[in-house]
Amino acid sequence: MITQATPQRIGPRLIGTVAKESGLPVKTIRYYDQIGLLKTASRTEGGYRVFAEDVFTRLDFIRRSQRLGLTLAEIKEFLAVHDQGQLPCAQIQAKLEDKLVEIERQIQQLDRLKQELSGLLADWHSTAEPLSETICPIIEGH
Repeated sequence: MITQATPQRIGPRLIGTVAKESGLPVKTIRYYDQIGLLKTASRTEGGYRVFAEDVFTRLDFIRRSQRLGLTLAEIKEFLAVHDQGQLPCAQIQAKLEDKLVEIERQIQQLDRLKQELSGLLADWHSTAEPLSETICPIIEGH
C-alpha cells in the first residue's frame, strides 16, 4: 500500500514554502498577509516573511470558509476573535444561518424565473407574424 506523504510543516515557513505546501500562489499569500488573515512571525535578514506556525491551519480555515460562501472580511472578523483566545463559533453559526436564508431567497427567485421562462417558451408560437416594431415576440409577449 502506498501512502501519500504529508507535507512537512515544520521549520521556517517562508512564503515560497507556504505557497508550495498549500498550493496557493505567492501573490495570494502576500495578499492574505497584507489584509491581516495571516500572521507574519518575523522577517529574515533578507526581508522575507516568516509565517507563524499556524499558517496552514489558517489557510485551511480560509479556504473552507470561502467554499461556504463567507467573504474575506467575515473570515478576518472570525480570525480576530480566535486571535483573542476565543472560539468564533457563535458568530460563524449566525453568519452561516444568514447565508442559508439568503440562499433560500435566491432559490425562490430562481424558481420564479424558471416558471416565467417555461411559460414564455410554452406559449411561443413560431408561426406568428411579428409586428414590424417587434424585436422578439418571446420577450415582448406579442
